[in-house]
Amino acid sequence: MGIKDWPARERPRERLIEDGAQSLSDAELLAVFLRTGVRGKSAVELARDTVEHFGSLRGLFGASLVSFSAVHGMGSAKFAQLQAVMELARRAIIEDLQAGQALNSPHAVKDYLRLTLGNLAHEAFHVLFLDVKNRLITSREMFRGTLTHTSVYPREVVKQALLHNAASVMLAHNHPSGTPEPSDSDLLLTRALVQALSLVDVRILDHFVVAGRQVHSFAEHGQI
Repeated sequence: MGIKDWPARERPRERLIEDGAQSLSDAELLAVFLRTGVRGKSAVELARDTVEHFGSLRGLFGASLVSFSAVHGMGSAKFAQLQAVMELARRAIIEDLQAGQALNSPHAVKDYLRLTLGNLAHEAFHVLFLDVKNRLITSREMFRGTLTHTSVYPREVVKQALLHNAASVMLAHNHPSGTPEPSDSDLLLTRALVQALSLVDVRILDHFVVAGRQVHSFAEHGQI
C-alpha cells in the first residue's frame, strides 16, 4: 500500500505540516525528501532501507554518487537534490555567522563544521576568517589530505589572513576514521599557527576537530 493510501494522520508530509519536522523519524524525513518509493516499497520503506544500507544518516550524506546510485530507487537526480539541500543548510548557517558574532554562536559554528567536515572520507583543514567584531568574513578549505593525514603550511594561512584583512581566525579539521580527540601533532600544529599568526597580529580563537557528529573545541578544553 502506497503512502497516499495511508490515513492522513499517519502520512509523513501531513504530520510534518501539522506537528513539525522534529516529530518525524529519520526515515520519515528522508521519505518526504524522496517523495516516491519504488515497486513494492513505499517511500518510507525505501528511506528506511537506504539509511540501513549506509549505516547512518552520516553515511548516507557522505556517500559518493556511485555508492548512492547503487541503491535501487536512487540515482543522480536524487543525489544532486540531497547535495543541494546540504549546501543550502551550510549557507543558511554562514549567513547567521556573517550577521552576528561567531563567538556568540558556538552551536552554529559547530553545526556548520558538522555539515562541512563531518561526512568527508578524507582529512581537510578549514579556516574561518573573522573581522574585528568576530563576524565571519569567509570560510575556506585551505588544505586537503588522505584518510589520516593533511599537510598544513602556516605561511599559507598567514597569507590568506592578510588577504581577507582578518583580525582573528578559527581553525577546523576532521578525523574521518577516529575520535575528535586532538593528536599530539594537532597540538603542535596549533602552537605553530598561533606563533605564525601572532606575527601579523591575528589571533586564533579556537581550533575544532570534527569526527562525524562530535566536535572537540580546543578553547573549551583549555588547549589554546
